[in-house]
Amino acid sequence: MIRFLLRRIVTMAVTLLIISALVFFIIKLPPGDFLTNQIAELRAQGESASVAKAEFLIKQYGLDRPVWQQYLVWLGVMPGPNGFSGLLQGDWGWSFEYDKPVVEVVGDALWLTLLVNFAVVIFIHLIAIPIAIYSATRQYSIGDYFATFIGYIGLATPSFLLALILLYYMNRWFGISIGGLYDAQYAGEPWTWPKIQSLLSHLVVPTVVIGLGGTAAMIRRMRANLLDELGKQYYVTAKAKGLGPTKALLKYPFRMSLNPFIADIGNLLPHLVSGSVLVSLVLSLPTVGPILLNALKSQDQFLAGFILMFVAVLTVVGMLISDLLLAWLDPRIRMGGGR
Repeated sequence: MIRFLLRRIVTMAVTLLIISALVFFIIKLPPGDFLTNQIAELRAQGESASVAKAEFLIKQYGLDRPVWQQYLVWLGVMPGPNGFSGLLQGDWGWSFEYDKPVVEVVGDALWLTLLVNFAVVIFIHLIAIPIAIYSATRQYSIGDYFATFIGYIGLATPSFLLALILLYYMNRWFGISIGGLYDAQYAGEPWTWPKIQSLLSHLVVPTVVIGLGGTAAMIRRMRANLLDELGKQYYVTAKAKGLGPTKALLKYPFRMSLNPFIADIGNLLPHLVSGSVLVSLVLSLPTVGPILLNALKSQDQFLAGFILMFVAVLTVVGMLISDLLLAWLDPRIRMGGGR
């Protein structure tokens, strides 16, 4: 286990290094950058003081160097004007659009994004697994047809349309304010129990909207996996030897049918971040999705680069969790491969 973890950690580090290079150079592909464009506008307006500040930031972050040197400075393996200061040293850079450090721009957005993603993952599994088990064990029943119909509706419903409908009725029936993750009166306030209650009440709509499509897809896939496993000989033999139907189902076919979903954890986490940008815009959620979109549009390279690296870290950590859970769940899987 220790050797496996060490090997996976080394692989993760190499993967993140390659991703960081790709992210940085792709962001730098369009001509110009935020500061260059800003300097041109300020000079046209005759604001010399702002131009001097922008030129100072260019020198401070090495933006006047070749691209490969800018990447090494951003990574923190090459000294900049202020010495070694980059991602490896915990310096996430400066957001030129917001005119403050990246850590201040994404501070609350990061953990709120993780909170929303965690709620969505819990929602998907709590709703999809019982429905899929019921549908598979009662194939072609009225309940099975109803679950299938609901699944198709969930896959076909546009998320932004569902978001608007739920916003309207949650405001009309329960008096929950429209948009955001808490009431406007708590913006910028320290976390108190009333603010947490407001957060939990506002979390319902984005959780349902973002998780509905994934729930419908998981129901269909898990139903198909369970039906395939229920027809295999080991399940028939287990029941023939006197094992109860529920125990035989949960101990063998259910565990085997979970493999594809556990393997998808690494893809699910970043997909929830990148795939929920439209919903975040409609619901005015203070998550990293809208911030990333604005950073890419304005060529705010340090802000965009950090958020993309955050998504990359979610991916590789999710893949590690998938490997560990698969090795624990399925005795047929061995971490040694050829052992």
